[in-house]
Amino acid sequence: MKNLIKKIPHNTLIILLALALTACQSFSGNSIEAKAEGQLKVISSGGFAAAYDVLGPQFEQQTGIKLETAYGSSSGGAYDSIPVRLARGEVFDVIILSQSSLNNLNSKGEVDSESRVDLVHSVIGMAVKSGAEKPDITTKEAFIETLLEAESIGYSASASGTYLSGVLFPEMGIWDRIKPKSKRILSERVASVVARGEVEIGFQQVSEILPIEGVDYVGQIPAELQKTTTFSAAITKRALNKSDAKRLLDYLSSRQVAPIIVSTGLKPVVLESNIQ
Repeated sequence: MKNLIKKIPHNTLIILLALALTACQSFSGNSIEAKAEGQLKVISSGGFAAAYDVLGPQFEQQTGIKLETAYGSSSGGAYDSIPVRLARGEVFDVIILSQSSLNNLNSKGEVDSESRVDLVHSVIGMAVKSGAEKPDITTKEAFIETLLEAESIGYSASASGTYLSGVLFPEMGIWDRIKPKSKRILSERVASVVARGEVEIGFQQVSEILPIEGVDYVGQIPAELQKTTTFSAAITKRALNKSDAKRLLDYLSSRQVAPIIVSTGLKPVVLESNIQ
């Protein structure tokens, strides 16, 4: 074999090696494309997770497209948050997260801006451990009293918690008093921490509280203090299967799935428009 290589002219050998390398790259690229067909990599924040957990399997059954799903917060800087995972090069076809975080990712060139679609509106609620007394939070005054009397408070590291700790609590003039007993929850549901008894009361999107066992849902925070978060979806710039990704976005934003979304504590955007 060595003697045969020696007999090949140098220029010819270079051309043969280049052709071989091109063939390997072509084969590798085709393999990636083939692997992408019929499957999607999706990452969703907790705000839409309860609805997605029902709708995802239905989409798979109806289309034959397999979903490989991960979960992470819309923001907050945790190692498994969506922005951080994208920043370190993880590849997803579809991302579902808060509209504000999607806006940030769009400005960084991470998403196909024309694919963006608003899915749902979500509000903040409160949870206590199952069987515990449910404090009154029906008015601003009662809400403030509940916060001051609570032994410990949990709030999300994502959209709702950013609003509570960064805007609402300081504006109400009580943040300095309740901050020492408040805990910012990373990489898990606030209600799960409440269920374990690590905090007495916890705040997060209603849709993220309702599925958790071991807690009782108290209710929404007062309307005058509420912040509605829109959760949106988009196809990423690095998506390997954009055609099926578009099918998933059309399905999740369709009127036909709205009743399921409503049952998880969310308000579908499609019901506020004439979109079919």
